[in-house]
Amino acid sequence: MTRLHLFDLDGTLIHGSAAAVEISRQLGVEREIGELERDFAQGRLLPGDFAVRACELWSGLTEAQVAAAFEQAPWLAGIREVWADIRARGERCAVISLSPGFFVERLLDWGADAAHGSRWPSVPFREPVDPAGILNAAAKVRIADELCARYGLGRADCVAYGDSMSDAELFAVVPTSVAVNADHHVSGIASYAYTGRDLREAYECVEKRG
Repeated sequence: MTRLHLFDLDGTLIHGSAAAVEISRQLGVEREIGELERDFAQGRLLPGDFAVRACELWSGLTEAQVAAAFEQAPWLAGIREVWADIRARGERCAVISLSPGFFVERLLDWGADAAHGSRWPSVPFREPVDPAGILNAAAKVRIADELCARYGLGRADCVAYGDSMSDAELFAVVPTSVAVNADHHVSGIASYAYTGRDLREAYECVEKRG
């Protein structure tokens, strides 16, 4: 059976952190991004508002800093191995994240078939971020449907991996889901739950059960 495995990024593939946090660390604005993260988690900021504020914090961001943030992020172990196994089975894997596309798309080099993030201006920024290009939870479902159409699959063929509120809508429409180091928004609705730092173990929750 061909399946499409859909991975969240922040808090899922990156353990206990997020692309925005790792980028902000390179710029020395961890405290400021932490405040924005809290406001977003508590519903005081919409994804587009968060992006506009983050873009202001990152006005001096360079490609070298993005590369450093990516390389130094606390990634789960085994990501490349899991994606290689998925593809060896004739299945597909994709990343869908609210984080900036310029960060998310670097995962194509690790073996993802597709990587979708929010639309940001190119680095270094020469124009402001457009809130209309920032993804939200509903966009994850829309993109999953687009990927299914591309690969000749349906929602019934999908497995979702995520950790938080932005994954809940996707978890609700696919038959199989894995809550990875997750909070209450998805832990109660997921098919399986995994706590740890190795994606191979989270992946086995699904594969051991066929």
